[in-house]
Amino acid sequence: MTSPFDPQLGTYSHVNGHPADILDRLAVSELCKGWPVYRDASEWKNFRSLFCGEAFVWTTWSKRQSIDNFIQVSKEGKSRGDFIMHRECGTCVDLNPQTRRAVGKMKATITQRFAIPGDLKRGIEPVVFDVDCDCRFHFFCLEQPSPYPGGTPEWKVRYVKLIYDKDKLVPVDGKTAPTFSKDMLRRCPEGYRYLGAAQRMLGHDVDEFLPTIQGAEKGAAHRSWLAMYEKMSQWLDGDEDIDLTSPPSNSSSIHENGRLHL
Repeated sequence: MTSPFDPQLGTYSHVNGHPADILDRLAVSELCKGWPVYRDASEWKNFRSLFCGEAFVWTTWSKRQSIDNFIQVSKEGKSRGDFIMHRECGTCVDLNPQTRRAVGKMKATITQRFAIPGDLKRGIEPVVFDVDCDCRFHFFCLEQPSPYPGGTPEWKVRYVKLIYDKDKLVPVDGKTAPTFSKDMLRRCPEGYRYLGAAQRMLGHDVDEFLPTIQGAEKGAAHRSWLAMYEKMSQWLDGDEDIDLTSPPSNSSSIHENGRLHL
């Protein structure tokens, strides 16, 4: 379920407007689209060029990382067989022309392939499945001077953090998928609990406190969802440094141990 509450109190340049604003928003949108195109293809030099010198990203499996560390752990994960892809489903941009700040909002689906080994001697076939997670990337962008004398200023990304909406298991063969225990699923909030459980199966230390739109009650606004919009407003209004750390939940439904059942 989602909340009818509007989390964004103010409005910024987001559609139409002065041609210069439209060009700025298009430039920021282009940065956002670079994530699924470049990371999925391991085009690391192009991927790194999206970000400013000191940038940070948050994901379920990596937690908070500097952009250079994130690229390194992404390479290591791919070398172990991690198979994560992204489908961009639409991007809009909020721009503050006065502060030269922007937030790119990219709807996307994260899809990750998982495989559980079988035992052919015992007649147990391997289980291969995907987890699809619908989410919204938020790219906190700013305009920086050109690195070249007399060059045009460039938009770069400082922070990337997501809001997770919902996820599901997808059997690759159309019929076979694992069943995770309730304790395992409760460790992550509704929004990315299947993705978190499956990534934990691979040995990742999954972040259990990332923003999600799902509230505790039907129609309720989740506090981490509202907090993200507060941070976006602070960034757009010109704050030099914002704290995107997610506060731990006080929910008693988070457990330390979980089991995977086939």
